[in-house]
Amino acid sequence: MARTLYTLLWCFALPFLPLRLWWRGRREPGYRERIGERFGRYRDPAPPLGSDVVWIHAVSLGETRAAAPLIERLLHERPGVTLLLTHMTATGRAAGRELYGDRVVQAWLPYDVPFAIRAFLRRFRPRAGLLVETELWPNLAACCHDAGVPLYLVNARLSARSAAGYARIGPLSRPLFASLAGVAAQTDDDAARLRALGAREVTVVGNLKFDVDIAAPARAAGRALRDRVGAERPVWIAASTRDGEEALLLDALAPPGVLPEGALTIVVPRHPQRFDAVAALLEARNVAYVRKSGDAPVTPSTRVLLGDTMGEMPAYYAAADVAFVGGSLLPLGGQNLIEAIAVGVPTLIGPHTYTLGGGCARAIDAGAAQRVGDAHALVAQAGALLRDGEARRAMAERAAAFHAAHRGAADRLWAWLSARVPKPAAVSPSGAD
Repeated sequence: MARTLYTLLWCFALPFLPLRLWWRGRREPGYRERIGERFGRYRDPAPPLGSDVVWIHAVSLGETRAAAPLIERLLHERPGVTLLLTHMTATGRAAGRELYGDRVVQAWLPYDVPFAIRAFLRRFRPRAGLLVETELWPNLAACCHDAGVPLYLVNARLSARSAAGYARIGPLSRPLFASLAGVAAQTDDDAARLRALGAREVTVVGNLKFDVDIAAPARAAGRALRDRVGAERPVWIAASTRDGEEALLLDALAPPGVLPEGALTIVVPRHPQRFDAVAALLEARNVAYVRKSGDAPVTPSTRVLLGDTMGEMPAYYAAADVAFVGGSLLPLGGQNLIEAIAVGVPTLIGPHTYTLGGGCARAIDAGAAQRVGDAHALVAQAGALLRDGEARRAMAERAAAFHAAHRGAADRLWAWLSARVPKPAAVSPSGAD
């Protein structure tokens, strides 16, 4: 009954969803691409899929990047596999295209209504589905179970707040968790919460994001960016900032002397549709800034570089002396800080990190990151680190040690998955019984 009511709500919403996609496409044109796929209508002719299709769902940008070690392992260890990569956001799909090109088949995951999910499963006929992190849908799970497609939740994380939310809708969520063929959790705490909600076959493998390699081209791009902005000037980055955080940062940067003389602030908004809004904010406050996407020179009088490009976060981190990871000054839960730690840049995080689980606390305890209480404390600490090269080097060394100690999740996940994901039946040689 709970899932029936849930499905009815979806059915009421369906007629309005194309309008919503078209509206979002004003700033992110990717939302206007292949809208029919959202309803289970996939273009013909079908791509040559082969008989061994493994499906990975990475809802957005962060999950698409986090899936990289798993995707590379699947492509290497399973010759002939067709890897189907699905998304829900335009940034996720764009990142998948940039990272994996034609080595994967990309599609939108349909909305969570049975007719669309069944059409998706008939079209691609996956041997198994791997959902990255926390992307769970009741009808998707039920339809996969009915079709005999084992569904695994990998790199799974579940905060105490999210677990409490699922518990409040137990009649809907418990069958969902119970239908999963298995769960590979990031931490023991994540595993305990998932088991309490009804998940079975739960194991702990660690966080795949520690196994995402920062490629040499990204580091080279970081060095080139540093040369562009001034190799000798102090540089810090406010990365993955969310709506409202940039204004707080600019307020805190306003008093003279909070940063070393000549310091440059790089601001990289989390969502590309906000690039122009942040530019307008800088102009309204008469802040001298340059957009990364343009060719204007970054002069000594430039105070802010607006990072308005996609897919370059490792390069931005590599160009900075100190990093702040956004989504954490306001109660938004915080964004991924592992990428900054992996680059080896001293990392600051705000007070609101409830979506990051125990990993953030462990990074702070290890000295790989530092927590600040508000925007003014953030700018003060960034300024102190920019002035103290020895403190930055010590923090970078602790970050490198912390990162190295937590690698290996991809190996553990593959060892667990390889015995579970169904393989194609062996073809007998001609004439064999």
